Amino acid sequence: MTNLLAQTQSLYLRKHAENPIDWWFWCDEALAKAKAEDKPIFLSIGYSSCHWCTVMEGEAFSDPAVAAYLNANFLPIKVDREERPDIDSIYMQALQMMTGQGGWPLNIFLAPEDLVPFYGGTYFPLEPRYGRPGFLQVLQALRRYYDTEKQDLRSRQEAILEAIQQAAILPNTQPLDGELLRQGVETSTGIITGGDYGTKFPMIPYADLALRGWRFLPVWKDNFRYNLPESCTQRGIDLALGGIYDHVGGGFHRYTVDPTWTVPHFEKMLYDNGQIVEYLANLWSAGVREPAFERAIALTVKWLQREMTAPEGYFYAAQDADSFIHSQEVEPEEGAFYVWSYSELENILTPEELTALQAEFTVTPQGNFEGKNVLQRRQIGSLSETVESALKKLFQVRYGSTFEVLDTFPPARNNQEAKTQTWAGRIPAVTDTKMIVAWNSLMISGLARAAVVFKQNDYLDLAVRAANFILENQWVDGRFHRLNYDGKAAVMAQSEDYAQFIKALLDLHQAELGSRESGVGSRGSAVSLTPHSSLLAPQNWSDKAIAVQAEFDEFLWSVELGGYFNTAKDASQELIVRERSYMDNATPAANGVAIANLVRLALLTEDLTYLDRAEQGLQAFSSAMHQHPQACPSLFTAFDWYSHCTTIRTSQQQIETFLTQYLPAAVLTQADNLPDSSVGLVCKGLTCLAPAETLEKMQEQIQQSQMRTL
Repeated sequence: MTNLLAQTQSLYLRKHAENPIDWWFWCDEALAKAKAEDKPIFLSIGYSSCHWCTVMEGEAFSDPAVAAYLNANFLPIKVDREERPDIDSIYMQALQMMTGQGGWPLNIFLAPEDLVPFYGGTYFPLEPRYGRPGFLQVLQALRRYYDTEKQDLRSRQEAILEAIQQAAILPNTQPLDGELLRQGVETSTGIITGGDYGTKFPMIPYADLALRGWRFLPVWKDNFRYNLPESCTQRGIDLALGGIYDHVGGGFHRYTVDPTWTVPHFEKMLYDNGQIVEYLANLWSAGVREPAFERAIALTVKWLQREMTAPEGYFYAAQDADSFIHSQEVEPEEGAFYVWSYSELENILTPEELTALQAEFTVTPQGNFEGKNVLQRRQIGSLSETVESALKKLFQVRYGSTFEVLDTFPPARNNQEAKTQTWAGRIPAVTDTKMIVAWNSLMISGLARAAVVFKQNDYLDLAVRAANFILENQWVDGRFHRLNYDGKAAVMAQSEDYAQFIKALLDLHQAELGSRESGVGSRGSAVSLTPHSSLLAPQNWSDKAIAVQAEFDEFLWSVELGGYFNTAKDASQELIVRERSYMDNATPAANGVAIANLVRLALLTEDLTYLDRAEQGLQAFSSAMHQHPQACPSLFTAFDWYSHCTTIRTSQQQIETFLTQYLPAAVLTQADNLPDSSVGLVCKGLTCLAPAETLEKMQEQIQQSQMRTL
């Protein structure tokens, strides 16, 4: 017997379809039912590759006694945070206000009449343990509280709602100056420099801001606490050499559970891989030509093509951490697809290959993860032919085919498929095959940058196919949509979808300048964004960006406050507050990306309306930049764009010279009407310098513009 979640398309929701709990998905009917029956709402939010979400599904949510009490006394609603990040953000903030911490699964209790929370937590065990009460005890106590303590309940709700609403309205504006930018870069550099403790996440928004700050060292060298080049380079090395990277198949895992970058939490998220590819490509273009970076990018793109690209061209969302060793197993094991026992390695490799592998990787008889080995490189540089041969043998054992032959590895869409299909190698982890616009956009940007830096047209082709899929399929009734399940668009786009996709379009525009003609839309021009429009014609990426930006501005820009709301004005009715995201998490915050896009559009179109809006956005979040620089590196990236924006106008022949350089606040345009004897024109914001007659002079002007003082 299944519940209503069996009707949904979300992999996460469907994992709960056979629970004895009468789950609802988030909808008007569920909210109305809770109100009519005066039942508090139990809202549970998670995502498909969340480990503790899976644990709770198998424990408390599968227990008949818990289900009976929950069904009788609450209205249970399940939400996939990847489908509805707006709902997740609001109630995660509430949970953090109530408990001082957050995480997933996010389990929170709401009053049915106004959806304001009054209690919450994360993982609840079935029986009391880990210093936590059993889930049935929690439910009984909360229902008793809801029925008997109405005055206290209302007071508690009022305090929580006021705090949430106040958090959405930032304090008065603060000045934006060069010292603020220096402080922001220094803070982010400190975060990625870190220490030898805790877990290790990629933290790419912070690493990206630090890399941008590298060029200011001549100015800041006597007033900067960290070694910027060392911190930026080390972050790249840790990513490319660590166990967080899959050295056999390519692709990056979510994070490592240790401070040495050794043992990962094994899920692979598209959003991490897109950001890391772009960061490593930028690091290379900034002059750090580490062979491990090029190898990590190349194998990650191979993984993307083989395992994460739909036949239609878009990219899948994620792969789980857990997989089955044998089809008869009841529960999958973490990392089973990726780790190696020493005896396996002895059987697969020749003695020479095993010795070579041990010289380059942390491989021991004892292992480093539950008696098995996660491969982590010992040193930078290129791998020997012997080691590369050994890794290809491991690839063949894992996938059941050779690296050279295996172009496509079809996904296991759920545990049942994983267990019942015949696999030539190991049983793979489940792949969440939904298309998320924001995450696809991050990957498109990474591919576009890597294509330019490493001169790989196949990277660019992958990016173009994904972008075309979005352009051709994600507008329904004239409005942009966030998700796609097997060809069907779903859920209205949110601010991160607009911001990241506009950035991806602008990145494609720049990437294609080097190899193909790419025009720039005229000032204020608009393109219809319906599935049957000229979008199916040869691409003009800047025109597409202009058109998407117009829709973004119309439905999500806050005229009163500045900045962009998370959700459109006609898709926010059931939310207790309209938030404007500015804090970076695993992905860059929408407003930071959006403001940087506005500056780039202003340079491309010469329409200063974009620049005015960028300034309003920065002013709207200036107090957060002063008070919490550790929370918003993407806003500082946008501030860098605004403060040091540079336009480089040059001929088609010279464009590639500049495209492959790391010029973090510059936009390139093709100019066919340069003055005689000039090789190009450099503009510092709204002021153009004298035409440069040599490339050396032009480089000098670009450097001056990118480092000008505020």
